[in-house]
Amino acid sequence: MRGGGVEGNPGEARRWMPKLRIPAKIRNNQKLKNQHAEDQLDGVQLEKGQPEEVQQEERLEEVSRRLNLREDELFSQDSHCEEEEDQLQRDFEGLRVQIWMAIHNSFSPPMSAEGDLEVLRSAVAAILQQEEQDQRWRDSPKEQVPVWRPQRWFSTHNQLLRQMVESRLSRAVEENSQETDQLSSVVKKQVCCMGKRVKEDLLMVVRKLKDCYPAKVDILNVYAGLYHQTFSARLAELISSELEMDDCIYLLFWVNHYYPQDILEHKELDGQIKTACLGSLLLKDTLTQMEEQYLTHKQEKVNLWLNVALRKEQESWLSGNAPELIDSYYFSPLAIDVIQVVNGSLTEFNYAIKDQNKLVRITVHLENFLCSYKKYLEDFIKGNHGNTHSVVKAQLVCEQQLSDYLGRQTEGLSEELRRRCLDSLTALRDCGYRYFTCPLLGPIKVCLRELWKPVWVDGSLPVIDSLLEFLNKQLGDLKDLKPTCRQSLLCVLCQEVVRQYVKKMMKMKMRSKDQQGAAAQKMTEDAQKLDCFFKEEGCAETFWLCEMLFILAEILRVQDPASVQLELVNLARRFPDISRAHVSELLSLKTGLSAADVRSIRQSVEENRLLVGSTIHSPPFFSSIKVKWINNKINQIGLKT
Repeated sequence: MRGGGVEGNPGEARRWMPKLRIPAKIRNNQKLKNQHAEDQLDGVQLEKGQPEEVQQEERLEEVSRRLNLREDELFSQDSHCEEEEDQLQRDFEGLRVQIWMAIHNSFSPPMSAEGDLEVLRSAVAAILQQEEQDQRWRDSPKEQVPVWRPQRWFSTHNQLLRQMVESRLSRAVEENSQETDQLSSVVKKQVCCMGKRVKEDLLMVVRKLKDCYPAKVDILNVYAGLYHQTFSARLAELISSELEMDDCIYLLFWVNHYYPQDILEHKELDGQIKTACLGSLLLKDTLTQMEEQYLTHKQEKVNLWLNVALRKEQESWLSGNAPELIDSYYFSPLAIDVIQVVNGSLTEFNYAIKDQNKLVRITVHLENFLCSYKKYLEDFIKGNHGNTHSVVKAQLVCEQQLSDYLGRQTEGLSEELRRRCLDSLTALRDCGYRYFTCPLLGPIKVCLRELWKPVWVDGSLPVIDSLLEFLNKQLGDLKDLKPTCRQSLLCVLCQEVVRQYVKKMMKMKMRSKDQQGAAAQKMTEDAQKLDCFFKEEGCAETFWLCEMLFILAEILRVQDPASVQLELVNLARRFPDISRAHVSELLSLKTGLSAADVRSIRQSVEENRLLVGSTIHSPPFFSSIKVKWINNKINQIGLKT
């Protein structure tokens, strides 16, 4: 038979090779490496003939080169023997069988041996030699060209690779079935086995087979393209039937994460595979439909989970029972439940969906949940239940856990959404703080009403001592509040005490220098007592409040304009939220300053306020202290004069 190149359908496994007459010696020397190779080549009929003398150890490319020389010699003659032509064709066909078997055995286990790789390398060289020989005959008159030209062995090579890839992915499920027993469905097992086979084979190509081909062939991308097309076709078949949602999610994991990142971007493959040419494993419309199905499902699930968790928490409040005590403080599992839902959803989304902009469809439910959570707590507190104390303490712990989580969660949440969520949590925390601090505000004002009076200055009435004694009794009720939450609450309480203290100062009536000096000394002593008290209670973050009291005491003590100006500038630098009205209020306490001194000091404070950008600011304080509207008018007049 005088057959040429392969023109058959590449999808039909056993039609790629014509029936050939192969010399007996070649038949005896050639041994198939595995049973699958025998199945793939069972269309070849091995019969005895007149053999070309080929030694087993002879390289295939040498055989190819010698056959080409015989061909050139034979067809360079004006006439030649037809028997010689038939024998040469049979020898070409015998070589071709050996080459195809070498290619077919590319992924056989012994391929790691250098000898097997050398056979493959020689087979590839022979194929390229025959491609060059085809080109040499291309422009010759048809009647002078051997009937077996062009052989198109490289085209046949690629068709064989395609059949090998299709076969290997088909057998992957059977061969790896035990490794996927933990997967819950047939679809998952099929996808996993095929994906694993793609990864293993591409790694084999880059580790072993790549060096057997010249760089111009780019065999890694040839294989990558074949595996991509075949894997894609198999997934399309799976999707053609309606999938369970669990299978849909698993398939999205593979398409959008595992395949592009764990396989194509594997450290040994990264940068070598032309991923842009491959595209997605699924068609755009199909992928969009699956992602939409997933997002709709996930939205419903997240909303349901969060609502169930909140409803369960609310029912616990209304039951009248106190929350659970853990490590001697009240605790609620709500925050942990919410964090697990959100964190699990974000992680799953990042694996299943590429477009991060779509995440808002899921995270928006977190914002809605936090708004509802705050409202439910406010309504519960208004109800004046018997377990309100313990419930609020547990919710302050929840708020802190959720705030810590959102502060650390840098991926998946937009800055705008994170800010709104944290604002809702701050409002929830303030609601809890007000529950504990509001009942104390009246008594605190009563304790401080004697400030700046002679009985306070001469020490006959221990104003701050009485206040701290009262607070010490009240704080005993907070021992079952988590220490970190208790510390934050104490900071709020300390700030409220100092705020009331400063408001009383700005209304003082002491006009003489001696009175102001004595009041300043007493104010310093009070600041030290407050600092010691709150530190002993575990709140070390109030030092800036006491430091402010020290500065205010110094403003009260000094009398010369330069010193007053220096201290006010220092105060404005440390507390940028101090307004012009506050400065005017403090200057009104100093009776020895002229109008020119007041204008100069105000101007200096405003000019030096611009220099505070690089300094470490204390938290806002003065913005919570309102001054009379007349001070704003005085400030405006003073700046204009």
